[in-house]
Amino acid sequence: MTKSELIAELSAANPHLRGQDVELIVATIFNEITAALSRGERVELRGFGAFTVKRREARTGRNPRTGEAVPVDEKAVPFFKAGKELRERVNRGKREGRAASDAKGRTDQGVAA
Repeated sequence: MTKSELIAELSAANPHLRGQDVELIVATIFNEITAALSRGERVELRGFGAFTVKRREARTGRNPRTGEAVPVDEKAVPFFKAGKELRERVNRGKREGRAASDAKGRTDQGVAA
């Protein structure tokens, strides 16, 4: 899902809000998460997950084209860890989808479901 698709779905689910207001809300949330991460803070959204910043040490890398050694500077990388509820909901969806396809596969093979 893209940011514009998210805004469109939220607008459809909340017809009492103007599209511009929904766009502002989404942009504000993303900006606040970004600002907190840039300050080195952790952002936790209960039931969804946590955003943190991980530090990558400076290292020597390789240019894939020439094989030449290239210095890579230290950097900060945003990291997301899914929360328990999100993982369970995603896995529950996979199991339900798999059960439906398994049942379909059995009937296609002549085995009564």
